[in-house]
Amino acid sequence: MIIERNVSSTREMNNRNIISRVRPKVKLLDQVRITLRTNHYSRKTEESYTSWIKQFIIFNNKIHPDKLGPEEIKNFINNLAVSRHVSSSTQNQALQGVLYLYKNVLKKEVGWIDDIKHSTRVKHLPVVFSKREVIKIFEHLEGTPKLVVSLLYGGGLRLSECLNLRVKDIDFDYKQIVVRDGKGEKDRHTVLPMSIQPELKRHLNEVYKQHKKDLADGKGETILPYALARKYPNAGKEFGWQYAFPADKYIKDKDSGLIFRWHIHDSTIQRAVKEAISKAGVIKAGSPHTFRHSFATHLLENGADIRTIQELLGHQSVKTTMIYTHVLNRGIGVKSPLDY
Repeated sequence: MIIERNVSSTREMNNRNIISRVRPKVKLLDQVRITLRTNHYSRKTEESYTSWIKQFIIFNNKIHPDKLGPEEIKNFINNLAVSRHVSSSTQNQALQGVLYLYKNVLKKEVGWIDDIKHSTRVKHLPVVFSKREVIKIFEHLEGTPKLVVSLLYGGGLRLSECLNLRVKDIDFDYKQIVVRDGKGEKDRHTVLPMSIQPELKRHLNEVYKQHKKDLADGKGETILPYALARKYPNAGKEFGWQYAFPADKYIKDKDSGLIFRWHIHDSTIQRAVKEAISKAGVIKAGSPHTFRHSFATHLLENGADIRTIQELLGHQSVKTTMIYTHVLNRGIGVKSPLDY
């Protein structure tokens, strides 16, 4: 009996060894991506964190992070400030990415990291277009870019929030837009400008026709957030789940293998805005995000309540929204001695 038990246990060990050899080992950065998606982090955060973790590994001569500790983390973060002169927010983002690796993937406590040389935090006032400048810029926008920028300025959306809109998130009856998974993974409502509703409806009608054609061609299914694809297998083919601003071409999702239309790339809007600003003769260093700043500032100029603007923008603290009170078009409030 003893011999049989030994033989049996040996066989079990051999089987486990065979299984461990057959089962592919998950790479470290893939483990990071899995945990980030499990915790519902955005794709941009995923790209940022994995990039900083990769740079951290390269900085330490490709030594596995499990063999490194607080000293190596400190040296890497300090190098960003001293040698690469990154901004304070970039340095903090890099630190959060590396700390996420240790806490959530390696399950290793690194404790408090002392003697970090922080980059100088410079507080810049946001660039804001005047109402006259907004009108001039819009004269040089057309088609989808004009619709997108109209929502950025008319509803205070971030560019990523606007491009990630699904058809069902636009409510014409209540004249509002539902922003899903905004910054901080929060949903919120904002205003849908009445002036663009006819044009937006025509646009969505074209999207509907395109979707019907995609379905007829054996495609037309879009990617769904979280685990909704498993819970509602046919939801991805519904028109309401399609991106409101779909791209012309298909892409393939690496995880599911699904071939689908993603939304138009943010660089398309960025280029259109840059060209429009130049053609309008506006000399401010603006971008799509400048229209969100302008939305908040112009609402304040029109007498809107700061708390209401906070909710529309999705700011966690009213202190963040208060920065727009410093750029109101009301002058500084004192008379220049040259004018006396």
